[in-house]
Amino acid sequence: MREPPDFTAETDAQGAVTLALKGALLVSRIGAFDQRLREIAEPIAKIDLAGVSAIDTVGAWIVCRLSRQHDAQITGASAEAEKLIEAVSGPHDAEPITPPRPPAFIRVPEAVGALIVGIGSGSIQILGFMGAMLVSSWDIVRRPSHFRMTALVRQMELVGVNSLAIIGMMSFLVGIVIAQQGAVQLQQFGAQIYTVNLTGRLALRELGILMTSIMVAGRSGSAFAAQIGTMKLTEEIDAMRTIGVSPMQALVLPRVLASVLMLPLLGFYASIMAIIGGAVISWFTLDIPFLNFISRIRDVVPVTDLWVGLLKGPVFGMIVAVTGCYQGMQVSGNSEEVGLRTTMAVVQAIFMVIVLDAFFAVFFTKVGWI
Repeated sequence: MREPPDFTAETDAQGAVTLALKGALLVSRIGAFDQRLREIAEPIAKIDLAGVSAIDTVGAWIVCRLSRQHDAQITGASAEAEKLIEAVSGPHDAEPITPPRPPAFIRVPEAVGALIVGIGSGSIQILGFMGAMLVSSWDIVRRPSHFRMTALVRQMELVGVNSLAIIGMMSFLVGIVIAQQGAVQLQQFGAQIYTVNLTGRLALRELGILMTSIMVAGRSGSAFAAQIGTMKLTEEIDAMRTIGVSPMQALVLPRVLASVLMLPLLGFYASIMAIIGGAVISWFTLDIPFLNFISRIRDVVPVTDLWVGLLKGPVFGMIVAVTGCYQGMQVSGNSEEVGLRTTMAVVQAIFMVIVLDAFFAVFFTKVGWI
């Protein structure tokens, strides 16, 4: 049996301490011995390994650490110990090479160029994704039996029916805020009755469909990206292609079509809930009876406002669903990519919805739908 590791400390006439190690410096025996070495406080000038009977990589690493800690010289090492010490000490002694940071006039154009290239590459990929959707849609038109009606109904339930509660509550509260704040401002001019006009037109024309689209982007768009991204990461989509199932037809088209169909209905529902919220707060604060508020909505809100909100719905639904599915299809590498792509899907969908809403506002004004 090999001798357990131990050490002795000797001090010469000049006060230099020589630490003499002995025994077997092996990983199976060195646990408590290493703790004793760590407790040495006085500086060590030399580490003598002449009494070491056996050594492995862990023992060599401990000797190197002790040498660097005390800036001590290693003596008496055998040929085997020298090889191991040299192997474990080499990379630690080398200083990492850090390239100098380029100046700002180089970094800024590089960042701008990388951003432009990324936008261009992303645009090409989105066009390719839309092209694949069109090809799959044409295949379904030619062969309707390939369409998955069950998947469509399931996605309509997830996008529409399951979101009725949260969208209804949000729209009701938004209607309360619009009516209350509008009444405060109009009261200065004695025109509180126009709170009905303000609430009705804003809810039906703008805020109903806009707030619904933002809510669906955060709720369903993120779910699309996370679900498809996880399937991409676990190679389920590759398996679908292997057995002859088109991921576009099975995963993307049902989600896109469900969003296109449900967004106008959800937007109309949100507008009605906002009007009800405005009617309730007006009943309590402006003494406008609830039924009178609803009846006046029919007189002061033109039907074009309803059509404007309904026409925006399919476009916003398409944007939300395509963005979520596209980002899900781009997942690769690791699970962190799923979270990143999900966040990108929500941000991009909300941004595009707001940009398109501004475009629609200008367009409908120009064509006289005001």
